[in-house]
Amino acid sequence: MNNSRNVVIGVDIGTTSTKAVVFGKFSQVVSSASFDYPIIQPHPGWAEQDPDLIFSAVVRSVNAAIKKAGIRPAQVKALGFSAAMHSLIALDEQGIPLTRCLIWADNRSAAQSERLLDEMKGLEIYQRTGTPVHPMSPLPKLLWMKEEQPPLFRQAHKFVSIKEYVIYRLYGQYVVDYSMASATGLFHLDTLDWDDGVLHLLGVTKQHLSRPVPVTYILQGMKKEWAEQMGVDQGIPAVIGASDGVLANVGVGAVSPGEAAITIGTSGAVRTISSVPKTDLRGRTFCYALTDHHWIVGGPTNNGGILLRWLRDEFGGQEREVAKKLGMDPYDLLTQYAETVPAGSEGLVFLPFLSGERAPYWNAKARGTFFGISLHHKREHFIRAVMEGVCLSILSVVLAIRDVTGSLSEIRVSGGFAKSAFWRQMLSDMLGKELLVPETHEASALGAAVMALYALGDLSSLEEVKQWVHIQATHVPNEKNTAVYLELFDLYERLYQRLKDEFDALSAFQAKYSRK
Repeated sequence: MNNSRNVVIGVDIGTTSTKAVVFGKFSQVVSSASFDYPIIQPHPGWAEQDPDLIFSAVVRSVNAAIKKAGIRPAQVKALGFSAAMHSLIALDEQGIPLTRCLIWADNRSAAQSERLLDEMKGLEIYQRTGTPVHPMSPLPKLLWMKEEQPPLFRQAHKFVSIKEYVIYRLYGQYVVDYSMASATGLFHLDTLDWDDGVLHLLGVTKQHLSRPVPVTYILQGMKKEWAEQMGVDQGIPAVIGASDGVLANVGVGAVSPGEAAITIGTSGAVRTISSVPKTDLRGRTFCYALTDHHWIVGGPTNNGGILLRWLRDEFGGQEREVAKKLGMDPYDLLTQYAETVPAGSEGLVFLPFLSGERAPYWNAKARGTFFGISLHHKREHFIRAVMEGVCLSILSVVLAIRDVTGSLSEIRVSGGFAKSAFWRQMLSDMLGKELLVPETHEASALGAAVMALYALGDLSSLEEVKQWVHIQATHVPNEKNTAVYLELFDLYERLYQRLKDEFDALSAFQAKYSRK
């Protein structure tokens, strides 16, 4: 970077907050700011957000990060954007939302997803588009809207994601990067354009959708009102960037074929790099675009750190009180209890599907299950079994990815779980692989900033980011524990397969008798 413009800002539009991070030379974090927004659940299984609240969070976070950094607008070289995948907003001809933003966690289109798979060649659609057929995806959401809200569906002028809406508000353009488009279920991986067959199935045209552009597409000419409110020059280049998942790979330096990033925050994900698009014959993994030579193959899980929060909130009253007296984080105390139990939790197995499951099963009706409870099992066994269940779900995704891309040569981990050395070691044991722990905790925002520099020509390749990512810890698997976990995983997989039909029955029972 030249001296007159010496910072770049990565803007990460996440599920619960938007964060703007100011990066200096070699990815040094100069400042950051974030603003939260709620998830609205007007009906069971629905998950929506206010798109204008999110847009406001984008503007406010950039402004706050710049003020905190104490820099002038002229010092900002570029903006780069990252955003959560799978969101959907219907807009009218004036670009005003007709709906709230339906997010990835919205399951209202479960019936449409099943019909797409059973009656509408859903597996073929997946193999063309790279997006598994699941209620998270805009494809079944659009089918739901067409069938359940036909007047609104017909009234809609555009169907967009939250990032597209933010860009439209800032620049007056309807454009979508290949990465976000490839997470819709409507985008053909080979042609890098909207899939004619899917559009025909939905009864929409390309005019209803934004224009697909590369992730290096540069936006210029921000509307004066928003530039002033952000505190940036109106002519600042903004690089459209990609989705948060693929940019997290960039942010931790997992950017070469065979390198993988595992993120466990509220939920979890495993992603690796392929030089060409690859899909799974069984539909277990996703394939999303990054650049011409970088495709992200992976799978998300629904249940990560949210399970420990559930344990803490619903069953950890005693731990919260003890932790308060000791001046500890309750999570650290839960972890200490888990450490007293050997690998395998002495025969207590946990299927961690409290929120259904995405990869590799793609089963919204799956339910959490403790199996093998005996009188000798204590609360510490349940805590460890929950942590092991999260790792078992990650292993199931890793094995599916291996079938598609081959063995993983290197694994880098990030997310809230990465703060726990015990949990990281457990995952290393579970996978039987060495884990690398990068120092960065802002992987998607850094990925957005790196993509901006790459688009502007300041980086000759994405691989240069590896020089910026410091590895702060490594974990080598304990072979004894790995052997235990191989046995445990075999049991875990057989349990899931045998309980699939029972999950369907239980889901129906819960829908019938649960309190609304």
